[in-house]
Amino acid sequence: MIATITSFVASNIRTTTPLLLAGLGVVFSERAGVVNIGVEGTMLIGAFTGVVASYYSGSALVGGLAAMVSGLIVALIIAFFSITVKANQVIVGTAVNIFAGGFTITLNRLIFGVSTSVTMIDSFREVPFPLLSKLPVVGSSIFTQTIPGYLAFSLVPVAWFVMQKTKTGLKIRAVGENPHACATMGNNVIRIRYLAMAYSGLMVGLAGAFVSMGTLSSFTENMVAGRGFIVLAAVVVGNYTPVGVLLATLLFGASSALQFQLMAGSAVIPYQFWSMLPYIITVVAICIYRKGSNAPAASGRAYSRE
Repeated sequence: MIATITSFVASNIRTTTPLLLAGLGVVFSERAGVVNIGVEGTMLIGAFTGVVASYYSGSALVGGLAAMVSGLIVALIIAFFSITVKANQVIVGTAVNIFAGGFTITLNRLIFGVSTSVTMIDSFREVPFPLLSKLPVVGSSIFTQTIPGYLAFSLVPVAWFVMQKTKTGLKIRAVGENPHACATMGNNVIRIRYLAMAYSGLMVGLAGAFVSMGTLSSFTENMVAGRGFIVLAAVVVGNYTPVGVLLATLLFGASSALQFQLMAGSAVIPYQFWSMLPYIITVVAICIYRKGSNAPAASGRAYSRE
């Protein structure tokens, strides 16, 4: 029984990590008033870039950094069309998702070829936390994680502090609520939104890298498999706060971890049913969600100086 609980908790943390990393980035761009539907595509490009960089450099660190840079570039592209060009933010994000699917498939086949063999790369390894990893039960499940895993959970209080207790966080929230009023106070609304999107891209890119280099050790086509949309749901269900995103991603991560446990323990029910479980829980959570006070009033609205 203890072994089962330990295995479930460890699996829950692994499945939560990419969702939490991306969610902590997206919550800033969303609070700044930019709806980033392109999370799915950004994660996919980050996953592919991380594998390519790790493959040629032999270093998971290089792969992670490359994925973050790719996420930054994609986020700035989205920001350009959403903020500067003032295009419909949902359409821009959808276009990025469609582009990312074809882009990564094409480059993956050009670089690694079309074969049934899996190209293995240097991936994120588990790093036992000194002393705490020796504790019974929780040591091997909670305190034996990868660097991105530790980073994701440690960034939650940091993100909360920045958002709630600093001038930067106040400006981000103000831009999302009333950009024109914020501008009259001498703040550069466009720059703030660009910076929020840039940070979001870095985090989403790293999240994508964890999918291909933490959960697995290779890239497979369309491997993000809807996690980007789950992240968007987690931000909404989490009421646009870092702590709320943590709780929501833990719930969605637990559903994925439970999926693997049930698939391994049930031979009667087809595995396709268990594969639907995380998405079913996500849809149910969105359906029962009640809009909170933190939803940005100017979300998705283009800003013009005139």
